[in-house]
Amino acid sequence: MKSIRRLYFYLVALISVEVVVWGLVGLLRSIVDKTVSGGADALAQALALILVGMPIFLVHWLWAQRVSARDDEEKTATLRAIFLYAVLFGTLIPVVQNLLAFIDRSLIDTARIDSVRALVGGSQTLADNLIAMIMNGIVAAYFWNVLRGEWLTLSDRESFSDVRRLYRYLWMLYGLLMTVFGAQQILQFLFYIPSSVLGDMGREVIVNGTALLIIGTPVWVYSWRLIQDSLTDSAEMGSPLRLSILYILALGGVITVITTAYMVVNVLIMRLLGVNTTFRDIIRQIGGPISVGVPLGAVWAYYGHWLTRHIEAIGNKVRQAGLKRLYNCILAFIGLVVSFVGVSVLFAFIIDMLTSKAFLIGDSNRSNLSTAVSSLIVGLPLWLMTWRPMQAEALLQNEFGDHARRSVLRKTYLYLALFTSVIGGMATAVGLVYQLIRVALMGDAGSDFVNTLLNLTQILFLFGIVLVYHLQVLRADGASTADALAEKQNQFNVLIVDSGNGFVDTVKAALLKLGSKVQIMIATPTEKPNANFSAIVISGAVAVDAPEWIRSFSGNRIIVQNEAQNLVWADDAAQAAQSVQSLAEGQEIQKKKQTRSVWMYVVYVFAAFFALQLLFLLLALGISLVVGGGL
Repeated sequence: MKSIRRLYFYLVALISVEVVVWGLVGLLRSIVDKTVSGGADALAQALALILVGMPIFLVHWLWAQRVSARDDEEKTATLRAIFLYAVLFGTLIPVVQNLLAFIDRSLIDTARIDSVRALVGGSQTLADNLIAMIMNGIVAAYFWNVLRGEWLTLSDRESFSDVRRLYRYLWMLYGLLMTVFGAQQILQFLFYIPSSVLGDMGREVIVNGTALLIIGTPVWVYSWRLIQDSLTDSAEMGSPLRLSILYILALGGVITVITTAYMVVNVLIMRLLGVNTTFRDIIRQIGGPISVGVPLGAVWAYYGHWLTRHIEAIGNKVRQAGLKRLYNCILAFIGLVVSFVGVSVLFAFIIDMLTSKAFLIGDSNRSNLSTAVSSLIVGLPLWLMTWRPMQAEALLQNEFGDHARRSVLRKTYLYLALFTSVIGGMATAVGLVYQLIRVALMGDAGSDFVNTLLNLTQILFLFGIVLVYHLQVLRADGASTADALAEKQNQFNVLIVDSGNGFVDTVKAALLKLGSKVQIMIATPTEKPNANFSAIVISGAVAVDAPEWIRSFSGNRIIVQNEAQNLVWADDAAQAAQSVQSLAEGQEIQKKKQTRSVWMYVVYVFAAFFALQLLFLLLALGISLVVGGGL
């Protein structure tokens, strides 16, 4: 109930404060420049936003402050932390964007280019930018002081630490996006060769890129430095958010580099195959991919380095191997797909050579050969460099090999390859059978029947090779894992304490269902067995009134809590208090503790979407620039 009420008040306060801020911005802009800002209409709109938004904001924000001052739970609530950092983010972003608009427009004017060619703020004035910066800055300063005061008085900082961590990473991604995009613009201009075509790239590209670097680089450096300095805290160093961001940036960088490398190689091979292109065309065609690949290659190198250091900082060698395996699995599957496409297109080219008399006359054949060679040059080394270490690790006959063979990531890769092979092979087989049945029914094969038949056959053959290879790997993993696990289980003795009511039969049935080979012994609570055993399985009823020989046992004691009626296992005093209150109110007791606020998971989900949107925006901008040759 409190969470819903809290969500309502903070959400309304967040929306209303933004309404008031932009109402004040609009009011001042309409006073300073009536012509640009719309005159009386803009003034009326701004006053309406302020007169409606201000009372609503004050009512909800003052309530939140009053409740927070007298209730420690409200003060440390995750939603409060989300609200405070969201207001900061929502007011400081406009400050940065308006500063970017002013600098970009100033550089454009200095270069004597029409201001409408500015990337942002081309139609704005200095007054427009200053007013937005000042009003948002005032609100940001107020909430910054509130937040700083909160940190000094918090009794539990976990929720605020989580939200602050997310806040810093969002700023880092925002600054990195501007920096990479700015570097891409400058590099693209350096590869540009002017022509007489109307609408081609102009000097505004390098000016816009410079403005992005001037603003984006300090934002990125400052945010990343804050993040790095906070790593002295073990919670920051071990944060799943940090690991996820490093993975996203490293993988996003390497995937982009692979894509752009393929595009560059394809252009060069087409030239070697005799495609009639001028030097200017070649430079312009490779300039786009290189301008995208170089900055993102730097991102890959830098954050890949920090990802490696982060993984090495983990003391558990098995977990280190698992984290590296995720990186290798993703790249190995990409390399496998690209290599498959390259081999398939190469076979299609050979088939065309054998069935067509017009070999290497048309651009289509040259394009197919170029695609095949480029895919193999990029994809095959990528697959070999990532798959071979994974396979070598799985062949080890030790603990690391066992974990590698049982890895969910490895199995996901193998089953994904099997799934793709089966579905792709099925679709190809349907096409092949269709061609044969059509010819049998119609009696007319057509001029391209042989070519089509051979192409479908070679694709089916390739899917079959991929299927058989990965199926053999999966079976070998299963056999090795089964032998190793069976040996370990045979050496493990477990004692089941019989508490009646079929408890022993239930546990034995569960072990049998798992195919377990552990050695089972049975005893009653009143008698201590003379044999040695590694673990005890007991019911909750026996655990709460256990005899001395069970209490003094130094090994693992596995307690089946649901077997005992009216026993509630609380993880801590707070959960025990919650259970008491639920019983007093006639409610069922929640038996599992929720270790993190549900709102924190919601924030992480939205943050993940935001981070992915930033990366996809970057990739989309890069691709559009590569394809279109400029803005």
